[in-house]
Amino acid sequence: MEANEDWLVESLRLYQDFHAFDLSGATRVLEWIGKKGIFVAGYESQQKNEILHLLLPLRLSVKENQGLFPERDFTVRHGGFSDKPIFDLKHVPETRLLVTSSIPGVSLQVWQMAEDSDVIKAVSTIAGHEEEGSLCPRMAVFSAGAPGVLHGERLRSLRITDLESQKTIYTSGVGDSEVLSSLQVLDADTFAFCCTSGRLGLVDIRQKWAPSENLGPSPGAGGGRWCAAVRARGQGCGSSIASLGSNGQLCLLDSRDLCHPVSSVQCPVSTPSPDPELLRVTWAPVLDNCFAISGFDGTIQVYDVTSWGEVENQVEPLFTHRGHIFLGANELDPTPLVTTHLWHPCKPRTLLSAASDASLHVWDWVDLQASC
Repeated sequence: MEANEDWLVESLRLYQDFHAFDLSGATRVLEWIGKKGIFVAGYESQQKNEILHLLLPLRLSVKENQGLFPERDFTVRHGGFSDKPIFDLKHVPETRLLVTSSIPGVSLQVWQMAEDSDVIKAVSTIAGHEEEGSLCPRMAVFSAGAPGVLHGERLRSLRITDLESQKTIYTSGVGDSEVLSSLQVLDADTFAFCCTSGRLGLVDIRQKWAPSENLGPSPGAGGGRWCAAVRARGQGCGSSIASLGSNGQLCLLDSRDLCHPVSSVQCPVSTPSPDPELLRVTWAPVLDNCFAISGFDGTIQVYDVTSWGEVENQVEPLFTHRGHIFLGANELDPTPLVTTHLWHPCKPRTLLSAASDASLHVWDWVDLQASC
């Protein structure tokens, strides 16, 4: 209790803003719709799971704080139910469609938000191409032109499906059985993939399968299972890909030369990730050279890579959010695990984070070093 009280006092100095909410169930999904709304979805295996479109409190949906606002909680704009746990969800920009993936099962579910009501309803299913249902389908959305979803469990099943016609418009065409951990659409013609082994690739869909790739960490590098994120083009200079291992190892790579990491560092995580499915690394959309990681414990760590050298034994985070530990721990869940996090698209140091105890935090840290 004393540690909690100490953290609460310290938080007055550490945070510009801090908001804590309780969801009806834990979520692994935080997905923007525009700049004022998010999606969350439950992932319990033995019950129906809610899919909710929530509007941010007005205070959190403006670019600058402007005093007091009457709405201090999220507002439900749309909602629906899934018979399966939702492990991933993507909104198709400029549409009322969203796509979800679940375990078990290799198919994707397409949903639509009604125009004349608050209902989110299932409208179609995109079939998978793997016999096994134990792997979670990875996915990303192409929104330019005709919307399509990039999806697959392994490199051999990777494909793009047109959402309107349900036709396959691109396939990897290879027999490679490496398991995918993350997919990211970069523009209308290119996407990035990361395998659980740490293998990375950039793919141009205008050509046959010939990715620019890194086959993974060097032997003995450790790292366990891996995921990755690509920084949006035009965000500063230098390395553009962050690759994160379940042991806390992190590699920065330049997309023009994936074979030679720019930096290889060890992040100070308390323990290897207890659930590598929850590993997450994300680049800040507004701050140059900053990213966040989670999935190791009840914290989210933010890093500034500006001064990193080629090899660092260990680096220190710019900021660590510990709110889920001190505010969420209880007898049923004494050590909450962060399940996902998300950067605010406009406010530089504002993030949203969710944990296994169904807590949802929105926080804006004070940069005491003013180094970003």
